[in-house]
Amino acid sequence: MRIVVLLFLGVLATGFVVTAILAGTSGEWVWWILVALTGLLVLLGIHDLVQKKHAILRNFPIVGHARYLFEFIRPEIQQYFIERNTDGKPFDRDTRSLIYARAKGADSHKAFGTERDVNAVGHEYLLQSVAPVAPPSSQFRVKVGSSQCTQPYEISLMNISSMSFGALSANAVLAMNKGAEMGDFVHETGEGGLTKYHLEYGADLFWEIGSGYFGCRTPEGRFNPETFAAKAKLPNVKGITIKLSQGAKPGLGGVLPAAKVTAEISEARDVPMGEDCISPASHAEFSTPRELMHFVAKLRELSGGKPVGIKFCVGSRTDVMALCKGMLDTGILVDFITIDGAEGGTGAAPLEYEDHVGAPLTEGLMLVHNTLVGAGLRDEIRLAAAGKIANGSDIIKRLIQGADFTFSARSMMMATGCIQAQQCHTNHCPVGVATQNKRLMRALDVEDKGHRVYNYHRLTVTECAQIMASMGLSSPTQLNTRMLRRRVNLQSTRSYASLFHWLRPGELLHDAPGSWKEDWDEADADHFGEHAPLHFEEPVGVGIEPAKVREPQDAVSAPRIEPKDSAKVRPVHADVTRPEGRPGADS
Repeated sequence: MRIVVLLFLGVLATGFVVTAILAGTSGEWVWWILVALTGLLVLLGIHDLVQKKHAILRNFPIVGHARYLFEFIRPEIQQYFIERNTDGKPFDRDTRSLIYARAKGADSHKAFGTERDVNAVGHEYLLQSVAPVAPPSSQFRVKVGSSQCTQPYEISLMNISSMSFGALSANAVLAMNKGAEMGDFVHETGEGGLTKYHLEYGADLFWEIGSGYFGCRTPEGRFNPETFAAKAKLPNVKGITIKLSQGAKPGLGGVLPAAKVTAEISEARDVPMGEDCISPASHAEFSTPRELMHFVAKLRELSGGKPVGIKFCVGSRTDVMALCKGMLDTGILVDFITIDGAEGGTGAAPLEYEDHVGAPLTEGLMLVHNTLVGAGLRDEIRLAAAGKIANGSDIIKRLIQGADFTFSARSMMMATGCIQAQQCHTNHCPVGVATQNKRLMRALDVEDKGHRVYNYHRLTVTECAQIMASMGLSSPTQLNTRMLRRRVNLQSTRSYASLFHWLRPGELLHDAPGSWKEDWDEADADHFGEHAPLHFEEPVGVGIEPAKVREPQDAVSAPRIEPKDSAKVRPVHADVTRPEGRPGADS
């Protein structure tokens, strides 16, 4: 093969000489172009032969470059010419087309029936009613705020999930903020800080606080209560979210290299230019459920009584129960909990984390709802779902599985112009959504894309209400677990009511069932993690002194919550009782 390659290069070199002679005798410029092209090919071939980084180019100089060309354009070829309407990932073509159509205010109907295999194992569907009702004239709203919250907020069923400025371009943040203001729904900031772009159009905001405390941090990277209080009391800020983890990379921090810390990002995040911007894997202000609850109370007090919640991707079931015991022991309630599914993620993460770490949204959502019901806390705390929510049926399924409202990130990006190029982490987003390249982001027109975000939200929430009306329901609180069915084999389907074990209100407090008892007994307010020894092995770390539990700083006192009588605890919203079968699963 190498002899053949050498002969090929020899032929090219001969052609180069002949072409040069012809160019010199004829004087025509076209020959000089051939001279240049032939010379470049010869040089490329020689370079390929002597380089040592790419074996395919050493063995197949020049022609081996075709392999890298095809690899480069493979995603576009796959997406536009090969994949079917229903099998694209992360979002299939049908879903993307629906989002684009609704964002433009166009007809999102499709002719000739479904392309999905409705008889496939795992297929889920909703049950319509023989007696449908008229859809409501206005959007449903959900009250967020426990009995300890003095400024509750009524939130839409669908909202913009957390995406930071820095991950998104300024124009993308502005367009989403404009759409949220027009549609009267929440724009969550992401942990990158509360920026001027989030405040530009006056949309209602949930300010997300991550482990880096960006926008409210001291020079040493600790939480700054004075800075937080000043921003949290802004009228646009309707709630505070403490981010414990995210779906794409739960349990992993992040680093924004110093080269990417622009003047705007430095201002928004309170970090110096010329240094790496670090998001630690865990918070410095708390390390136990008890300390977390005191931090929640502190933020609620500093914000003037606004709703304060936590967001995480579910991992250990014991951790979820420990959070509940933290609330019961301290008497401090979170106002809402956002569950991020492991299938979520708008930026970039290690492939192993995306594929193999964290609970999917269905399992995580039902586990948290079920635990709150069993601990007698569900009527005080609202539950949000975040992860691949794109249409009206997605919202309804999450409500049946335990949520009160939802957040969506990637579908809002698509409404803003995202084409699922999956270049978010490269700074080369071709449509200007996930980039800080000013040349690329200028293509994103804020006025036009703001209206598209508004259209997409309005039509999706309207379709959600229409589906519920077809199910014979006039309110989301009438949904129950019998209304969602899953095909479990080729012969039968089962409802969520029979597929999963649903706890009764207060059941964990009085008589925890066998499948829950061991984890419930292990969980405590002073530990995260599964620390109890297994029955069949010796305890790990025998003879090692346990670490001293750090006392919470600036803890805000609150009355202890007494366990409620299970007969008096309602498992659903504080304002409306839902029929039997309200979800909560033994995942």
